[in-house]
Amino acid sequence: MVKAPIKVYVRTRPTVDFMADVMTLNQEKQAIDVRVKKPEDAGIVNNQQTEWSFKFDGILHNATQDAVFQQCAREIVDSVLQGYNGTLFAYGQTGAGKTFTMTGAVDNYQYRGIIPRTIAYIFREIQNRPDFAITVRVSYLEIYNEQMVDLLESAIPAPGTPAPAPVATAEGSPRTDDVPGGELLIQEDATGATNVRGLYRPVANSEEEALNLLFEGETNRAIAEHKLNKASSRSHCVFTIYLDMQSRVESGGATTCGKLHIVDLAGSERVSKTQTEGQLLREAMYINKSLTFLEQVILALADRHREHIPYRQCKLTNVLKDSLGGNCRTTMIANITPERRHLEETIGTLRFATRVMHVSNEAVVNVQEDPRTLVKRYEREIKELKQELAMHDSLAGRSRVPYDPYTSEQRHELQQQVRRYLAGELEELDFPNLRHVRELMVAFRAVVRQMRADVEHDLRQQGLGGAPEGDGAAA
Repeated sequence: MVKAPIKVYVRTRPTVDFMADVMTLNQEKQAIDVRVKKPEDAGIVNNQQTEWSFKFDGILHNATQDAVFQQCAREIVDSVLQGYNGTLFAYGQTGAGKTFTMTGAVDNYQYRGIIPRTIAYIFREIQNRPDFAITVRVSYLEIYNEQMVDLLESAIPAPGTPAPAPVATAEGSPRTDDVPGGELLIQEDATGATNVRGLYRPVANSEEEALNLLFEGETNRAIAEHKLNKASSRSHCVFTIYLDMQSRVESGGATTCGKLHIVDLAGSERVSKTQTEGQLLREAMYINKSLTFLEQVILALADRHREHIPYRQCKLTNVLKDSLGGNCRTTMIANITPERRHLEETIGTLRFATRVMHVSNEAVVNVQEDPRTLVKRYEREIKELKQELAMHDSLAGRSRVPYDPYTSEQRHELQQQVRRYLAGELEELDFPNLRHVRELMVAFRAVVRQMRADVEHDLRQQGLGGAPEGDGAAA
């Protein structure tokens, strides 16, 4: 088990209007200091905060896409290849560069984001691990106006084509009832882990196939234009990679499962700045509402005295339940626009990122055992334990102590011993081991029941025999 807090990195959007007089970036100390002047019309008594100091796991200022992947994502991807669950999510105001960080630009190869770089890295690692059979599956979920949408639904095979293999999850056994194309439902297994039932999870046999599925989902995303962003995401999107790994060398039959969520959150919006209306205003309301619920979950997790965590307030927090305080290794990228006109939103993002750093997760390796292999292993362990018990009995001077289940002849003999003991013919009973004690109690129960039945039978016979005499006397 690996217990660690959520790592947080801050990425600044490149701009020529950087507010150097207000914000100071110290990449060596991984800190950000913000100082603003007090308003002149605020009066003499003014308790408004004007200075903030934030410290994170890393500051990415004017960083390349490859630097972002190497510093923020590679460690998580390596842990997923070891069988852990991992989550990478981008948070920030609209237009701060979250989608560019996660997906990147399609017109320039060097500008590709974390998702395509992760796909390429995973398939390179698969080629470097010939001793393992690794199956890669992907899914793409969109949460739009509090409704879940499968962005890969258009890639589902037409009726009549061979059905996909059962979906193996990192939390439990393969789901044979998980039929893609139906209603999407969030379900929890016995361990409390969440799973979206009905989500299409096709197998990707190559980097090209995985990228094609990514681009298929990208074309189905809800995107619109407003004053601050020409291509604003109008929904939260969760691209998930599932890995099922089994050794070709070892004959244990165990399957190690890893799951990686890469989450592109929609940006928080101030309607006064975006000047949205109509459908865009309705979308902004749902976006801000879900982000508020996300912050409430973070606050609840950071409070050690809090017992209830409100995961089920919205679809986003329910889907990310494992990523926030659960069985997962999580990293957050806080995207900010360091311009004076976005100062208030920038401070809000940095404050939220600081709260996230107080949340700890407990990640464990997900291993699925083959039931047949488990039975063989348990049989072998039982045999070894019996041998150890026999050796212990021999050293203690006890011989012929049975540990196997009793036969019907042995149970009959034990009942006879109990009868002799109850009749006073036997002074004491032996208790060589716990199994014998249990069988002895069963024998006592059987003898007492038989004795009770014999007594009832005798009383019934006496009652039937005395009835005619009573009738004759009366006559």
